[in-house]
Amino acid sequence: MKVLIVSDTHGKNNYLIQTLEKVSPIDLLIHLGDLGGSENFIKSMVNCPVEMISGNNDYFNGLAKDKIIKIGNYSVYLTHGHRYGVYYNTDMIKEAARARQADIVMFGHTHIPMIDLMDDIWAINPGSLSLPRQRNRIPTYIIMDIDKNGKAHFTLNYCSN
Repeated sequence: MKVLIVSDTHGKNNYLIQTLEKVSPIDLLIHLGDLGGSENFIKSMVNCPVEMISGNNDYFNGLAKDKIIKIGNYSVYLTHGHRYGVYYNTDMIKEAARARQADIVMFGHTHIPMIDLMDDIWAINPGSLSLPRQRNRIPTYIIMDIDKNGKAHFTLNYCSN
């Protein structure tokens, strides 16, 4: 199973289009908020299920603020992250995931990618496809692969200009 994880596109979808062309086919698209009003456009771009949650800049879009989904054998907590102090550390967001009996928490908000496979809760942040804030300022996304044994593997990917 191949899952594309993105966040913080803010309505600027050029890199998302480029990414989908590069990585398709995918089995699931996850967008972790701050869609910038592009919900329907993003859904129309793929032929697979799409999971989306609202971010701190998404208003009146009707999307949930967070949700639990199953990916393979994993329970995954999706949230934008802005309510959990994610600029400082992942302690609060991991505790929120733990309280929901999730194995993985996926979030955005910081525009800085992270793959934290430490402890009992994995924390995954794909960074931003439109406004990256890490040192090199290159847009990022994450691919989650579930292998034939049901084990998850995460790969951070950079968009080319």
